[in-house]
Amino acid sequence: MKPFAPRILVAVLIAALILAPLFAGTFTVSLLNEIGIGALVALGLVLLTGVGGATSFGQAAFVGIAAYASAWLTTAQGMSPWLGLIFALALTGLSALAIGMLTLRLGGHFLALSTIAWGLSISMLFGNLDALGRHTGLSGIPPVTIGGWSLMEPQAMYYLVWTVVGLAFLFSRNLLDSRPGRAIRGLRGGATLLASVGADAYRLRLSLFVTAALLAGLAGWLYAHMNRFVSPSPFSVHASIEYLLMAVAGGLGSLAGALLGSGLVLALKNVLQDVLPWLTQRSGQLDSIVFSALFIALLHFARGGLMAYVRRWRRRHGAGRPAAAPVAPARPLPNRAMPARGTPILSVQGAVKRFGGLVAVNDVSFELNAGEILGLIGPNGAGKSTMFNLLTGTIPMTSGRVRFLGRDVSGMLQLEIARLGLGRTFQHVKLRPHMSLLDNVALGVHARTRPSMLRAGLRLDREEERRILYEARRQLDRIGLGDRAHEMAGSLPLGTQRILEIARALASDPVLLVLDEPAAGLRRQEKLALGDLLRKLREEGMTILIVEHDMDFVMNLVDRLVVMNFGSKLVEGVPSAVRADERVQAAYLGGTV
Repeated sequence: MKPFAPRILVAVLIAALILAPLFAGTFTVSLLNEIGIGALVALGLVLLTGVGGATSFGQAAFVGIAAYASAWLTTAQGMSPWLGLIFALALTGLSALAIGMLTLRLGGHFLALSTIAWGLSISMLFGNLDALGRHTGLSGIPPVTIGGWSLMEPQAMYYLVWTVVGLAFLFSRNLLDSRPGRAIRGLRGGATLLASVGADAYRLRLSLFVTAALLAGLAGWLYAHMNRFVSPSPFSVHASIEYLLMAVAGGLGSLAGALLGSGLVLALKNVLQDVLPWLTQRSGQLDSIVFSALFIALLHFARGGLMAYVRRWRRRHGAGRPAAAPVAPARPLPNRAMPARGTPILSVQGAVKRFGGLVAVNDVSFELNAGEILGLIGPNGAGKSTMFNLLTGTIPMTSGRVRFLGRDVSGMLQLEIARLGLGRTFQHVKLRPHMSLLDNVALGVHARTRPSMLRAGLRLDREEERRILYEARRQLDRIGLGDRAHEMAGSLPLGTQRILEIARALASDPVLLVLDEPAAGLRRQEKLALGDLLRKLREEGMTILIVEHDMDFVMNLVDRLVVMNFGSKLVEGVPSAVRADERVQAAYLGGTV
């Protein structure tokens, strides 16, 4: 059997959509219009929830804000539906911005509960404003017109709906295939991961929240001028749950899943409404029960939604991932000026960190000069990781001061310190397993370029994107993984993942590279390879601070050592002197070396 050809299938589907109104009846075309409108909302939820990890049960409220805004402007003020579109999107965007600023700092189930709260509030507001017709709603909404051609009939409205869906799909795909898109895909890795590459997780999530709301706003505008009547009930929390079901049923991790899920949910609802009256006189009561049972079964057997079946079918018919395009040469990104070898670049003075009554770091001071490798070592519980987090801005100091490149960074945020030129890795590897090696490393370039989400979605960032990928490939070549650029990071062994983290840190063009226990869990040969890589980086002029408890690994690698024990600095010096120190032998090694 010939390998599956996705482009051929996509072309067939597009052709079918274009020709559908010529052969389908009015009811079918109206259903397809509803599917397209639902797909717009589900598309925003795929971005927000499936990719960004923020669950929303209030998207129908944004559909309602846009629908009512355009309905009011065109009926009460007699304006054009196209002006209604601008007004609807502006009001929806501002509402999403205000709601997002109030709620997105909440995490986990608190965020989901807050979306239910404002979803209920906005829906109730629609039914209690006289200007919006209270529970009666607004009627007589004018149809959209294009150059004197009225889109009153479903067949005419069909092409506008699906043109908007197609453009929204392309925008979303372009967005995910870009610098901000990689950061969005990194949101599930946590705010600490993103801050380490200079990205602001809160601002990213807020931008994504507004983008999803604007897609819902487009759906609301289309809904109002297609049905020519709006009332509060289609914008309730129940409708929001239905939109979320569309995204889940299609596949939360896939843009195409929004289209499949919307089609499945709305088609199934219509089938049940037709079939159940033949089986029982209480079809209205059983409708929701049967519908829910079918979706529980779907989620039980296909947690990845319909797209999980599609991917499985493709693999069975000989189709793997599409061949990745080679990374084209591009103009290199500018590099920051590196300090002269021997220049002091990091100074820690009297660092103290208390957690309640526990003193984790107690009056620790040391300096690091450009072009050297400094080891910060000590037994388990010595306070090394806490000291590491103080240096990188992950946690605030209780007292003391840290100066980096002549600037006091003690009170700075982690992302601000990262932007100054401090690259880091993590004790527990933080990679995005379902992103390629190339994309994981390209995430490290985030702070070195500035394309916006709008430019990315409109594909106006291609030159910057070529430069980002070229830099990422250069760093992969630098660590010896260039020939595996398009493999998934989750398929790598632990040792290779740690080296990949170093490549991501190097992509940020750091002045100082800070490694948190890079040898933890590695086999002997992997440790030797890591040591060779770090020596090579030092020869190239890189300054490195290693936080480690494996003394054998660091002894033949570093220029100087700082030994900690019980939160305090025990001794500082060259490796040979540290090894001979009786305090180190007693505290760290348990006896004479």
